[in-house]
Amino acid sequence: MHVPDGFLDAPTSIATAAVAVGGVALALRGARRELDDRTAPMAGLVATFVFAGQMMNFPVAAGTSGHLLGGALAAVLAGPWTAVLCVTTVLIVQALFMADGGITALGTNIDLMALVGVGVGWLVFVAVRRVLPTRLGSVAPAAAVGAFLSVLAAATLFSALFALGGTAPVSPDRVLVAMLSWHTVIGLGEAAITALVVGSVVAVRPDLVHGARPALKARTLEVRRPVTTVRTEPAPTAPAGDTA
Repeated sequence: MHVPDGFLDAPTSIATAAVAVGGVALALRGARRELDDRTAPMAGLVATFVFAGQMMNFPVAAGTSGHLLGGALAAVLAGPWTAVLCVTTVLIVQALFMADGGITALGTNIDLMALVGVGVGWLVFVAVRRVLPTRLGSVAPAAAVGAFLSVLAAATLFSALFALGGTAPVSPDRVLVAMLSWHTVIGLGEAAITALVVGSVVAVRPDLVHGARPALKARTLEVRRPVTTVRTEPAPTAPAGDTA
């Protein structure tokens, strides 16, 4: 998913960079509402895990491999705004120090994996979570669905950007078919990893999982109807010897 230098023309790269700058600026403001002294360490752990996950490729087919995008995973664990910053930081480090993704394509990669990956993953997660029962066991399955669809959304956006400003002599239709077919398989791996990680953290420390807060709140505020006892008084009896 990391787009290299020169894969998109200059106007497309500039436009995606402008969108990335605006999105990250909004994330900086939004993250202030998500982070506090207790949850800030989770953001660092999430960024570290996404960095490691993106550096590890798993085989998809002959000559093809995929890696974790981590957008939905980061959003569920740390919150959507914080997740955008985590994934953006990872992409900047990879582009500058590891030549993984182009410098001129950094805005494109941020749009694909940080903005779309996180945004779609989080919105789908919230939608699925509302359908499922409000309990901690629903967090991991909802995160898995969000992760799967976030990968397909990022692949679709890349295909659209390539159709607008791609420099390689390949038909946009072929790019779309190839991206969606391979990333369907990659999305299944993303969903499995996301469900495993989110489920493990929820089982140990659900209070640190941003996406588990509604379930925790519902469990804490559960109101049990009090049991009332009805006292019955004995019926009055006539005094002995009282005659009409």
